Amino acid sequence: MNRLRFCFLLPARIWFVVLFFAPLAIICAYSLLTRGVYGGVELPWTWESYQRMIDPLYGVILLRSVVLSAAATGICIVLAFPLALFISRATRRKNLYLQLVMLPFWTSFLVRTYAWMFLLRDTGLVNTALIGMGFLRQPLPLLYNDAAVLLGLVYAFLPFMVLPLYATLERMDPALLEAAADLGARPRAAFFRVIVPLARPGIWAGIALVFIPCLGAYLTPDLLGGGKSVMIGNLVQNQFTNARDWPFGAAASLTLMLLTLAALGIFYRRGPKDLL
Repeated sequence: MNRLRFCFLLPARIWFVVLFFAPLAIICAYSLLTRGVYGGVELPWTWESYQRMIDPLYGVILLRSVVLSAAATGICIVLAFPLALFISRATRRKNLYLQLVMLPFWTSFLVRTYAWMFLLRDTGLVNTALIGMGFLRQPLPLLYNDAAVLLGLVYAFLPFMVLPLYATLERMDPALLEAAADLGARPRAAFFRVIVPLARPGIWAGIALVFIPCLGAYLTPDLLGGGKSVMIGNLVQNQFTNARDWPFGAAASLTLMLLTLAALGIFYRRGPKDLL
């Protein structure tokens, strides 16, 4: 039986080594090499790329990435929880509401991001409408800043918070709320003492599905930030393309991976107790 199990798992293990461990080993090797004169990598081995990550300039980029990702995750929780609760309690048109949540996935993420650019730019719909109604004389700087990036991240990953919350809340027994009301609990107390604790598995799953992709996002900061709101994903992309500094790009990508693993470690350390 052990030999049969080994034979069945062997193709998966081979593909896992080829598609994961081999590229990871190449990136680790690149991060310890020296940048070539015309790009690429060459000897000697050095820790210079990792030493550059200690520079305050890149520390600000790391901090901005973590703060924006955490803020987007928090906003997604606040927006997604009442929506997921409403859908889980809907007796009719529940499938319609779920389809509306997943509707943005039917179009390209790039197209949706460009749509936000057209809405937020100086001559976009928002500023034009506010100026036309007399609320403004000059357009607001709604684009190319951290607020625009945060808005784009929340819009992009909000469904990833709604769906796991809905899956958790939909299985909750409504009789628990009736029992809480019979025991004298007001709606607010019942929400925080009954609904929220029972929804913790969905909350932790949503945090993992939103925070980690936000941490590595590069398209949204690049388009909505306009180079003024650089995140670590943009740093990695720029080092491998424009700067052609592959060792530093590899070191930055490994730093991003370590941040992601740290976030996953926190999730699995606290989350599984709620997922049992």
